[in-house]
Amino acid sequence: MRLRNISGSKEVIAASPYVIQDPRAYKGRWSELFHNSHPIRIEVGMGKGQFLMEMARRNPQINYIGIEMYDSVLLRALQKRERLETELFNIFFIRMDARELPEVFEQGEVDRIYLNFSDPWPKERHAKRRLTSRQFLRRYEQILLPGAMVEFKTDNRPLFDFSLEEIREAGWILDAHTYDLHHEPVMAEGNVMTEYEEKFSAAGNPIHKLTAHYEIRA
Repeated sequence: MRLRNISGSKEVIAASPYVIQDPRAYKGRWSELFHNSHPIRIEVGMGKGQFLMEMARRNPQINYIGIEMYDSVLLRALQKRERLETELFNIFFIRMDARELPEVFEQGEVDRIYLNFSDPWPKERHAKRRLTSRQFLRRYEQILLPGAMVEFKTDNRPLFDFSLEEIREAGWILDAHTYDLHHEPVMAEGNVMTEYEEKFSAAGNPIHKLTAHYEIRA
């Protein structure tokens, strides 16, 4: 569920040191922002940021970028980051539409993509807007390292089944999948929950997860 527009959110985002205001300027140069050459991993549709901030805390040797297109949602993530007791130097946010990803990252500049509880866009005519559609998979191919992984979690069974089919149709390689993540010890190892995951799990909803990658085609 999307948050309602919050007055003043655009101004807060524009003034935040945690938000990259002109991400296109860093295309091919993200190491200059982080001042290191560590791997870059992004979350597309990061919501309120709990998952990505915890990942950044656990893995200081990896750089993280959260992508969010809704001002009011990004504002909540910024507020959460400002309340952190420990500063994180390996995470930034971008307010943008995910369709613009190839305009912001070069081929091979992204080491992994996380998709967590993405909008299901349930109407068939909106299928290409789903973040696991073949249209988005093609965009990911333009920025990922060859062999780099996409991780996807959802509690929406129709969206998950759609995603499995799109991965096959797009010629990607499905590495692993489960319809009940929290009862699958191997895939659940090291799992970091999002706000939605905590909520849905507490309600008894099984969490579905898949990991997939692509290889350069001859």
